[in-house]
Amino acid sequence: MSASRTERLLNLLIALLNTRYGLRRSELREKVYHDSTSTEAAFGRMFERDKGELRHFGFEVETVTDTGWGSDDPATTRYRIGKESNRLPDVSLTPAECTVLILAAQLWEQAALGSAARNAVRKLQASGGLLDAELPPGVQPRIRPAGQAFEDLVTAIHAQHPVSFRYLAGSTGQEETRTVEPWGLGSRFGQWYLVGHDRARGDKRFFRLSRFTSAVTVLEETFTPPPSFNVREQLAALPELPVRHAVVDVAAGALLGLRKHSVPFDGGTGPGSAETDAENSAEASALPPRSGFDRLSVPYRDAETLAAELASYGPKAVVVAPHGLHAAVRRRLEAAAAFAAAPEPPVDFPRSEHPKRTRKRTSEDQLKRMLQLVPFLVHNQGLHISEVADRFGVTRKELEDDLRILICSGLPEGYPDDLLDIRWDDDHVYIFEDLDLKRPVRFSVDEACALLTGLEALNGLPGLDVGGALESVTLKLMAAAGEEGLKAAAVSGPEVAPADSATLATAREAIRTGAQLRLKYLAPQRDTVSERDVDPHRLYSMDSTWYLEAYCHTAEGLRNFRLDRIQELAPTGRPASSAANPAGGFPVKLFTPNDDDAVVVLELTRQGAGLADDYYAERTAALPDGNMLAEIRFGSADWLPMLAAQHGGAVRILQPPALAAAAREWLGAALAGYEEHAARQLD
Repeated sequence: MSASRTERLLNLLIALLNTRYGLRRSELREKVYHDSTSTEAAFGRMFERDKGELRHFGFEVETVTDTGWGSDDPATTRYRIGKESNRLPDVSLTPAECTVLILAAQLWEQAALGSAARNAVRKLQASGGLLDAELPPGVQPRIRPAGQAFEDLVTAIHAQHPVSFRYLAGSTGQEETRTVEPWGLGSRFGQWYLVGHDRARGDKRFFRLSRFTSAVTVLEETFTPPPSFNVREQLAALPELPVRHAVVDVAAGALLGLRKHSVPFDGGTGPGSAETDAENSAEASALPPRSGFDRLSVPYRDAETLAAELASYGPKAVVVAPHGLHAAVRRRLEAAAAFAAAPEPPVDFPRSEHPKRTRKRTSEDQLKRMLQLVPFLVHNQGLHISEVADRFGVTRKELEDDLRILICSGLPEGYPDDLLDIRWDDDHVYIFEDLDLKRPVRFSVDEACALLTGLEALNGLPGLDVGGALESVTLKLMAAAGEEGLKAAAVSGPEVAPADSATLATAREAIRTGAQLRLKYLAPQRDTVSERDVDPHRLYSMDSTWYLEAYCHTAEGLRNFRLDRIQELAPTGRPASSAANPAGGFPVKLFTPNDDDAVVVLELTRQGAGLADDYYAERTAALPDGNMLAEIRFGSADWLPMLAAQHGGAVRILQPPALAAAAREWLGAALAGYEEHAARQLD
């Protein structure tokens, strides 16, 4: 839509909402469209397109026919939109329900449904249904962004478009192109799964997103999903993969984290060998470990998940068996090395007041925003214009452009009192005439999905003492969302409850009481275990992985500690100091910037584009081949070769050049370990 079409659609909507008996097409053509040049047929096509656009926004245009005349006679047919058309029903929430609802909306932060969650909250605020709530102190669970594939699949599921992608089949280990009618997307066993109809196989299939080896292509055609499809019910029937054991040679004294859940492999007879299948035992027993390496039996369920971890260890780990895991790790290392050695693009970031990556705004976004602006302003009179712009995630100029269109919109050929009346002369925004736009429109399917999936993910979170608020607010939102709420069952998020609730409870109590903590912590990037005295500030999660943000007296600065890497945690008996406090409110960042951070430029493929958000890129730039440049600050850059290996060809280091060269050398050393292993097998 062009900007002029946005204004025309807004005026058409106001006209059809504010007519009791309906308006004839000739009246609309003259008074709303001001069209006197096009033919009747051309105007008819434009009018039908506009009706379809309003229907896309949820406003059904009613057709009223005079008695005794045919319904296809444009001279006698009248059009209107009912006053209750697509209006969000009143939702009354208790303070406890508001608490869990805000937590559910904040879950998405930068994930695919983050903007939809913010829009939904804004609609509830505009309707007066969402009250200020007191959130649990220092606690914010979040859902991890699942990358571009997740975003593309959610779009395709809700629009009912088939998709195609390259997929690594678990049964054969071969890459294949799959064309799928996507029915639902959900998390199970810590993995995201797509459930849909595989056209080549003619049946329902489950696809793990970690096995996608290409970007997702959304096809233009449409399909009809099964009625009453619920992805959580489908995934509940999916059996967990059995525990298997891999044989891995690990550099002596290294990889303490891997050793923590592994046991020595002793020629097929020692502890850990009994669980390793006979074929692996025979293969491992036939070849002793390299000098300076220990042989371990490593339990795992998903080969691709373990392959990503083992690839990140580079030359410190070599898979001996099984062959499929060996090949998966080597494939990642080879792809990372090939990408690192490819010709480099010029590093050029455009000068912009918005350096971070954002989706290009469209006129459709503008009309959606304006339909939210009016009810928001009605219920928030006198807010400063900068605060309004911040609430809607736009610049002041973009907001003023919206307001100028709104104040020129109103009833066809009406008097000044028949126009939307909004004033911001003193930088505080007031609305005096809303023309029946004061109630927000119903939730879109994305908005309903963001809130309902978020509420579902909060189940089981310890310490969320809200009685039956979680269930009651879910029922209220389902009723308010209507049909869109039923469609939300196509997406199911991960549960955010931590594996170790005792550690979470200890940290939460210390935050509440202002107590200092002593912890013993495993730092896998440094491969060390250390003791720290810390002043805890906040707890937050990525899915079920929880982090403690605290001031570390050893590092003399803010640090983030993964709860599952804390080996011991107890109060010191001393109060926490106020040496440093985290800046700002939510959202909490996983990485606290410092003046001495390393500034690194990465190149990301479309498959790895989500890393720009994961690591809070300060600047991004699109490349002609669809890849992306991302400038990111890291407290320590020494571990970045591990990141490149883990993501196997989806990310590489461009700057600083010394770090890029070190990554290429590190990847070469990792591959050399596998080549040496292959040569020893031949001998």
